[in-house]
Amino acid sequence: MIRLNRFVGGLLLLFAVAAHADGIDGHPELWEAYDPGLQEQLELVLARLGLSPAIARKQLAVSLVDITRPLEPRVAAVNGDEMMYAASLPKIAILLGAFVRIEEGSMRFDVATRKSLTDMIRVSSNVEATRMLNRVGKQRLLDILQSDRFRLYDPAVNGGLWVGKEYGKSAAYRRDPMHNLSHGATAMQTARFYYMLETGQLVGPRLTRAMKDILSHPAIQHKFVKGLQSRPQAHLYRKSGTWRQWHADSAIVESGGRKFIIVALAENPHGGEWLVKLAAPLHDLIVAPTRIAALSR
Repeated sequence: MIRLNRFVGGLLLLFAVAAHADGIDGHPELWEAYDPGLQEQLELVLARLGLSPAIARKQLAVSLVDITRPLEPRVAAVNGDEMMYAASLPKIAILLGAFVRIEEGSMRFDVATRKSLTDMIRVSSNVEATRMLNRVGKQRLLDILQSDRFRLYDPAVNGGLWVGKEYGKSAAYRRDPMHNLSHGATAMQTARFYYMLETGQLVGPRLTRAMKDILSHPAIQHKFVKGLQSRPQAHLYRKSGTWRQWHADSAIVESGGRKFIIVALAENPHGGEWLVKLAAPLHDLIVAPTRIAALSR
């Protein structure tokens, strides 16, 4: 079944390449950077973890991107373009919206704004997420995500990051047009957000540093953070999400002189446990590739 996913993923890759122009300043689009060797290793790790059935049922989506060489990313994914409910993970879209407004001069990056954004990301405050969403503007945020500048929600690749509801008990004001989700994401578009952040394609250098600072030092010690406790050299810029059976995590990881992006979305009561146990093996795919090669023999 994973092989079937690879075939379908290849078709989506061809479609995406046709639909998307090259990235900014010579950076490739991630769909153009598929790496067969890394893909095979990713599938091997997921199979060894017993996650192949979840992948076949589309209960799990994973994207792994080696960005040690930013102009030559290496991409592997399973169900990478599968749109899923992502709980609090799309708060990174609100973060982007705020920094776009700051960059254009229509929002001040003062102490109160920094604290609000930091609480929204590090402790996943729903109150601050709703506050910042309304400061950015609900429709303005959706326009930013769908704009030609970012294309972080794009029908050509089955969607992406979407925020169509406040983080609270209020009703959704606009569900995504393809999948009817209030808070949605795909693993590939989430990885693309981090790639664009790391390569300065979202905002200017000063604001990029500020965004990364807000994403650093995660306060919630679960999922990828818990899974990488055995890799103490790993430093994360991260946002997760959880609601009922939906579990999500996403991060830039710096470790051992290497840098990579990892994103996983799951729909299963055990999804949080899946994300814990896949974090370290996927870390080792990038940071200790010789060890993984030995396992495959």
